[in-house]
Amino acid sequence: MSDIKHGIEVIKNYVKIAPSAPGVYRMLDKNGRVLYVGKAKNIKKRIVAYTHFDKLPDHIKRMVSEADKMEFIVVDNEAQALLMENDLIKKLEPKYNILLKDDKTFPHLMINLNDEFPALRKSRGARENNKLKYFGPFASASAVNSVMDIVQKVFLLRSCRDSMFNNRERPCMLYQIKRCCAPCVGKISREDYMNLVYQVIDFLSGKNTEFKEQLSLQMQQASDALNFEQAMILRDRIKALSSIQSGYNVEYSNLQSVDIIAAVKHKNMVCVQVFFVRAGQNCGNVPYFLPKAYDMSEAEIIEAFISSFYAEHNPPKEIIVSCLPDNNEFLENAVGCHINFYQKGNKAKLAQRAKDNAVEAINRKLAATATVESNLLEMQQYFGLPRIPQRIEIYDNSHNQGSYAIGAMVVATPEGFDKKSYRTFNIKYTENTHDDFAMMKEVLVRRFERMADENRPDVILLDGGLGQLHAVHEALKNYDLSGITVIAISKGPERNAGKEFYHIIGKESFSLPFQSPIAFYMQNLRDEAHRFAIGTHRKKRAKSIYKSQIDEIEGIGAKRKAALLNFFGSVEQIKSAGVQDIMKVGGISKKVAEKIYKYFHN
Repeated sequence: MSDIKHGIEVIKNYVKIAPSAPGVYRMLDKNGRVLYVGKAKNIKKRIVAYTHFDKLPDHIKRMVSEADKMEFIVVDNEAQALLMENDLIKKLEPKYNILLKDDKTFPHLMINLNDEFPALRKSRGARENNKLKYFGPFASASAVNSVMDIVQKVFLLRSCRDSMFNNRERPCMLYQIKRCCAPCVGKISREDYMNLVYQVIDFLSGKNTEFKEQLSLQMQQASDALNFEQAMILRDRIKALSSIQSGYNVEYSNLQSVDIIAAVKHKNMVCVQVFFVRAGQNCGNVPYFLPKAYDMSEAEIIEAFISSFYAEHNPPKEIIVSCLPDNNEFLENAVGCHINFYQKGNKAKLAQRAKDNAVEAINRKLAATATVESNLLEMQQYFGLPRIPQRIEIYDNSHNQGSYAIGAMVVATPEGFDKKSYRTFNIKYTENTHDDFAMMKEVLVRRFERMADENRPDVILLDGGLGQLHAVHEALKNYDLSGITVIAISKGPERNAGKEFYHIIGKESFSLPFQSPIAFYMQNLRDEAHRFAIGTHRKKRAKSIYKSQIDEIEGIGAKRKAALLNFFGSVEQIKSAGVQDIMKVGGISKKVAEKIYKYFHN
């Protein structure tokens, strides 16, 4: 009780000096650790609420009882307060804040109006300037590809790179299959092309009601003028547009720029589900799991999520929520859009659908987690581990007869594969690159030299047999292996998946039950390491091959390389060019052009 009284007294004292202005406040404990970061339109009025102890939720009562100090930062408006709150939460990770670990970057469609003939392109990441028109977000690459395919069929905008566009002499295949109007070779005037561009902008913004009528009128005019080829092209565009509009879900048809956000607490988990709707189309949905939010109310969860999410992502015109945040007016001003809760009607049904999807997402996550936990428990039993492993590191090598050699490490945890912890190790071309044992020893030694206590593995899994196992133990004899079990997995009879042998120092080699869940789990760990190693090796090899084709030509430096690629668009185009074509590139003399030609044709 003394802690509660002290916390309330602390806040009452700070109320007297708190600013009556928008800003951010921090609560700290007696050791100076930040307990909570909050935002407010009026800081003084906001923190007064913490003195009404009986009205506070249990988790806020605990926070107040720990409070010993407060700090304030005044800003100009709500939007600045929102951004500053988000930055401080990410930096300080306060005990009582929801921490949204949002590393997702959503794809958008983009049109650059600075270009003479703007292209329709896919884009990820931050927006650049006002001349770039963005449409989205889309929850997945498949969603953005689907819409891009629609726009190409109906409006025929180009999607090629500028280097290809500027150097074409005849139309590409997209023109032949009626997916582009070929502005690169003058098949359409700039004025007519820009009309298409603005039609696309209207279409992606949801203003698409008159296009079909316009196209029908143009088709009739072309037919009356006996221009049947043009009439057929317009007919195909009308068909494409009809198929799109008939595919619209009637529930989304009247929504132009809306995000639907629902929060659910279910089976001791919290999930926030976000649906993106743009121009009458469902652009996909994404679940977020919030581990520290179960004690909070649905309104608090929604508020915290909106604050964090829209500090990083561009807001729509309207956000439909499953529960209205208490601080809704502040959020609307800070985010810059309407936040609405509906009790009936179509929008209420959409919010309920988002809640249903959140429940399903929790159930799927729990099922997946239970399966992994069961596999880890079996792994502990079969391999005699001191505890259920929390971090498994799996290693594999990949090379091409000693060239482009790499070592790869993937990491598995009870939550699944931790792809942020994956690592690759470049192995220089030495005699070791012909020796798989030496390569694995080098990789493990480099890993242990940099190992921190917080990412120390419980299990190291090697793709190899007893030779690999003994080589690694020999390499790590000077390092502390206490609490770490090193396991090697070798292929079974006739390389049959499911009949692998497992090797541990001091134990007899053994196999797991054929086609058992634990056998499949161990195969999955090994296959993921193999996939990652092979993929990294191929990228390294491709990059090396790309470099050797231009960079190793005598007399070709960075400027000439850039000029060649800008002119031809790709290495393949340079290969197929003649000497006279290569001489057209700025800075390339006849002698240099002949040298480039001979390099690719000898």
